This record gives sequence, C-alpha cells and structure tokens, in this order.
Amino acid sequence: MKSLSKIWQKQSYDVQAAAELQSVLNIHPVLCQLLVQRDIKTYQSAKDFFRPQWSHLHDPFLMLGMEQAVQRLVQAIIKKEKIVIYGDYDVDGTTSVSIIYRFLKSYHEYLVYYVPDRYTEGYGLSIQGIEWAKEQEASLMIVLDCGIKGHEAVDKANLLGIDTIICDHHLPDEVLPAAYAILNPKQPNCPYPYKELSGCAIGFKFLQGFVRYCAIDEKVLEEVLDLVAVSLACDFVPLTGENRVLMSLGLYRLNNRPSTGIAILKKILQRQPLYTVRDIVFGIGPPINAAGRLVHAKLAIELLTAIDEVEAEVLANQLLTINSERRDIEKNIEAEAFALLEEEMTEHISKQSIVVYQANWHKGVVGIVAARLVDHYYKPSIVLALSGDKIVGSARTAGQFNIHAALEQCQDLLLTFGGHHHAAGLTLDPTQLGAFIDRFETVVAQMMKVGEEQPIQHIDAVVDLELLTPSFWNILRQFEPFGPKNMRPVFATKGIRDTGYSTVLKEKHLKLKVKQKKSKTYTGIGFNLGHYFPMLQEEDKVDICYVLEENTYRNRTSLQLNVRDVRQSER
Repeated sequence: MKSLSKIWQKQSYDVQAAAELQSVLNIHPVLCQLLVQRDIKTYQSAKDFFRPQWSHLHDPFLMLGMEQAVQRLVQAIIKKEKIVIYGDYDVDGTTSVSIIYRFLKSYHEYLVYYVPDRYTEGYGLSIQGIEWAKEQEASLMIVLDCGIKGHEAVDKANLLGIDTIICDHHLPDEVLPAAYAILNPKQPNCPYPYKELSGCAIGFKFLQGFVRYCAIDEKVLEEVLDLVAVSLACDFVPLTGENRVLMSLGLYRLNNRPSTGIAILKKILQRQPLYTVRDIVFGIGPPINAAGRLVHAKLAIELLTAIDEVEAEVLANQLLTINSERRDIEKNIEAEAFALLEEEMTEHISKQSIVVYQANWHKGVVGIVAARLVDHYYKPSIVLALSGDKIVGSARTAGQFNIHAALEQCQDLLLTFGGHHHAAGLTLDPTQLGAFIDRFETVVAQMMKVGEEQPIQHIDAVVDLELLTPSFWNILRQFEPFGPKNMRPVFATKGIRDTGYSTVLKEKHLKLKVKQKKSKTYTGIGFNLGHYFPMLQEEDKVDICYVLEENTYRNRTSLQLNVRDVRQSER
C-alpha cells in the first residue's frame, strides 16, 4: 500500500538553551537539542528526566476534591458500607477498576465492581449501573475513567442515597455533576500541577491519598504500578511529567514483579523479555480491550485481579481467543470499508472527510477501522454501525485536526458524543445520517487549515550516519519510555547511497544497506516502503528519515534504522 507523500518538517529549538545545557551535561550537542525540544533546559530537569523517582510524584492532596474523597472512603470502611467500583470497558477503565478493587480488598470486605455493557448500556455512568448498585445495597460508588458528564446518573444515585466519587480525566462540561467528590485535574479551579493523567493514574492518586491519610507506607502501592503503566500506554496520554514517572516505575514493576494476570499474559505471548511501551500497546493491551469489544469487560478485570495462576491462565487464553476473533472481524470490516470507498472514489476524492456506514458492522471494532482509514487516506474518518435502533460509531482524526471540536458543531444532529482531540464516539438517529454526513464534511472543510490535508513527518534533528555509535545510542535509549510528547526521536540523513545490497521483502518492505560519504554500511528496514526501491536504485543519492533502534537476529544485536520516509536528495 503506497503511503501519501509527506511534508518533512524540522522541529525548532532554542539554540542558546541547547548550548548552555551541553556545557553542563557534556554530552553530544544533538542529544542536548533533543532535550531542549522536550522543554528540558537545566541540569536538574535533565536529571529528573533521566532518573524518574517515586519522590517526583506530586502530593495527591493538591488535587481538588481529594480530601473529601478520601474522608468519604475512610468513613465507608469504618462503617462497613457496601462500595461499588464502577469503570469503563476499555483498558484504562478495566485497569482502573482492578487497581482500586485489588488494593482496597485488603482493607474492606464489602466491595464489588461493575462495568457497563458496551452494547446495552454504552459508554459512561449508566442508570442501569446505579440501579444495580442500589440492589447491592451500596451507599458509595467510586466511578473511574468516566462519569464527568454523567449528570443524570449522578442525580439518580443521589436520589437513591448513593454517594459518588468520580475519578475521571476527560474534559468536563461547564457544569459538573452533583457528585460527593470529583477528582479530575481538568476541572475548573483544580490546582493540581499535572493535568494529563490517565483515568487509572487518577485512581492511583486516590489510593495514594488514602494511604497517606491512613499513615500507611506509600510503597505498598508498588503492587498496582504495572497496571498503571498498562493504562498510560494504551490510553496514549502524554509521557511527560508525572506520567513519565509512573510509566518508568510501572515498567520496572511489570518487568520484574508483575501481578499474576499480567505475568501469565506475558508468558503466553512470549514477546521480548524486557517489555517497553510498544510491547504493552501491541501485546498486553489488545486482549484486555477485546473483552469489552466483543464479550464483556468483566473478563479482563477477572484476569487483572486474579491471584491463582491456573485461573489466570484460563482467563488469559480466553482473552487471546477473543482477541483473535476481534482481528478477524476487524479485517473483514476494514476490507468492506475500503471497497465502499473505492466504489465511490469519484465522490470521496474531493471530500475532506470520510464517513462510512453499514448496519451489520460490529460496533466493537469500528474505532480500529476508522484509524486504518486515517492511516491510508489521511482524512478525519468516522465508521458507523447499527446498534439496536440507533447508529453508533467512532471517529479518528488525521494529524492535529480536532475531531471532538468538529463533532461539537454537529451536536444538534447527534444523540450523544464524547471523546477528545484525537478520537471520539457518537450516537445518532438513523433519520439524521444524511444530514450528519453533509454537516460533518462542511465543518471539516471549514476547520481544516492549509497544509493539514497532507501528512507531516516531523524531524527532530538532521545528522550524519557516523554519529550513530553505541555510545550515542546508550544515552538516547535513556530517553525512554517513549510515547506521546516524548516520541522516539526521528532523524534525517541526507546524501544516502545504496550499496547495491538493498532489496524488497515480501513485495512491500524496504530492506536497506546504505552508506553516507565514507561511512560504514548501515542497515535499515522501511515497513510498507517497498515502492521506494526503484528510487533507491535509480537516484545517485536519497534522503531518509528514521528512528534508531536495536535489532536482534540470531542472538546478535545491532543498531538499525527504522525508516519512516525516503525522498530524492535536494540537488
């Protein structure tokens, strides 16, 4: 599949700040440039960046509502009240429920959890969930990774005598639900210094507040850090500030003393011995997510809270089977969606957006398919299916286009919608489908800025190949964990020559063996970039952009260029 032509855009940086940082760190100037691009400009901030510590975590009581939330939880424990832990059905939600349930179970016997059904209840705090809590004779609900827009459900809970503590990280409305306490750094007047926590990370801060209030050693919370790391990776929150600290601590836990369910899942998956963020996203995350997409998310929570290894293995294999089914369904829908667009290409080629709908598509995978459409067409994309008597779907953005803001301008045609800058979900009446498609296209065309219709390849630094030494790599790898706002640095090198040994693998992947000037030969791999092979052969020189990585083959590890794009050298 040939990728769209990209605009290479070099990242700017404060040259003076980089020079000053280089004078105190005494490392290669390019590494200092990369640090400054990440807003790290002093010796102390660099030290904190390279050596994240537990002590770098913020005081949980800086978060608005923490005092009330902790006191209410302690009261419920003392009075032996029934508590319901309620969470969303995705990875962030299920890990949130799991850490709260697993940790508090040691302190409180009267604890149950509830996750809504994706198909019968939909996203968020549901009336059905509130009524179930009343049937359980619960008087407190801890609501995780959702609830910040659950006004009606919170009012229902209040009416039934159930207090709610909302731990959410999504953007709130101007008017907040009438909950007993709300923990959300994005709510107005919250002084908490870091705003980008995942839902599970906010649950962790709630537990941190609880143990501090009860004078318990905070290090007991280390046991849940592996699940916090899973949530941060799979919810694609920025890996900066406190998230970076939690991810670093969580990865250490995940790689050394993971919880039973995660340990069994790793064992069955047999991926790399040392897990990274990428291994979580592509290994651990999908089977956990698949439960809520195809069956019910409680299966994921049963695994994540499991203590018995035999039980965990049964659950892990069940989730992996469900995930395999999910992949098959996804491939079929993806093929049908591309076929629909190809049939109507004359109509779609002039549009700035994509909206596709088939009544029989599986609601649980439409978000993944929307992301595939964005990858191919680089347009804001929505994939819709029929659920009951309503049309439901998922939206994904291209580049920096704000998909949530676009849906806001269509909200009079929607029954519900929610999400954030890059992804959103929506529900509409079938009678409004045509009007919505037209309105969405109009809004996208109006909001789309010049240049946004073409993918941009950001370049962190232009370097010569001779810079890429083991010592350079040993420092660069300490920039991990990589993720949003701290992506693996992309380098560009100009004047690359093929050695004559480059080739195409499986008719689509570009395998490079190249030199620059009088450098040694460097090996690279360009996934789905096989169409650039003729350019590599025909041109005297080309420019490439890539990320640097380790490649292990037959027990031999070497540096490799993971190529992102190729273009003709500027003459």
